[in-house]
Amino acid sequence: MLQRIQSVYLLLASLVIFALFLFPLVHNVYVEGVASTIKVTGIYQDVNGQQAHTQSFIALIAATAIVAILPIILVFLYKNRKQQMALCYGYIFVIFGYSFWIAQTVKSATGGADLTTNNFGIGALLSSVSIVLVIFAAKAIQRDEKLVKSADRLR
Repeated sequence: MLQRIQSVYLLLASLVIFALFLFPLVHNVYVEGVASTIKVTGIYQDVNGQQAHTQSFIALIAATAIVAILPIILVFLYKNRKQQMALCYGYIFVIFGYSFWIAQTVKSATGGADLTTNNFGIGALLSSVSIVLVIFAAKAIQRDEKLVKSADRLR
């Protein structure tokens, strides 16, 4: 049953997390006196008018890939809806922890500099969008479970 709406929500949640590789978390922030952009892949600084990758976040790259693959795995657990729903709620806590890790990485990379709303990029909001999509998927799984239970009562 891969054509259910919760499968679409979970696939979109996965794509949103994968989009973190494309969009910056913070931009136009000064790291060591140089204008920089921070992504989950690392720090990109302006060097002679070009964006140069100056520091990599290897652990964050690996964690992003794992967190992005988890909703795809949840799609294929459609035969056990209770487990799928429980894992959806567990995944929400994983995203909260992951978002906290991203925030701490950005804070340490900027040296605790004050960030304004102008500095935040699209990537700073993507984990929140993913949480909303997973909540929608969990609610759709609950509706399916209620439908199956009501059909069982009729038999």
